[in-house]
Amino acid sequence: MVQHITESNFESFLAQGKPLVLDFWAEWCGPCRMITPVIEELSQVYGDKVIIGKVSVDENDELTNRFGIRNVPTVLFFREGEVVDKIVGAATKDKFVQKIDTLL
Repeated sequence: MVQHITESNFESFLAQGKPLVLDFWAEWCGPCRMITPVIEELSQVYGDKVIIGKVSVDENDELTNRFGIRNVPTVLFFREGEVVDKIVGAATKDKFVQKIDTLL
């Protein structure tokens, strides 16, 4: 299940110690809507091993600024609390799988 990540709950997800994948998106963003089904599918596949969440850039200015998000979608990949990789723009499912597999 895709988690709804906000400024108020981000640290609690990070503290769980699992790899974390954050999709920074916006309602008005066409490419964001294109990758949403992929993100949702990946959350089903990796649900026990990886936390997959979505962060609305319109509702979470602090997180958006903290991670220097300038374009949406931007997907950040965290391991041990640190950003280790990212994808800017829409990408294929295979690209996301490759990035997530390197977190494990």
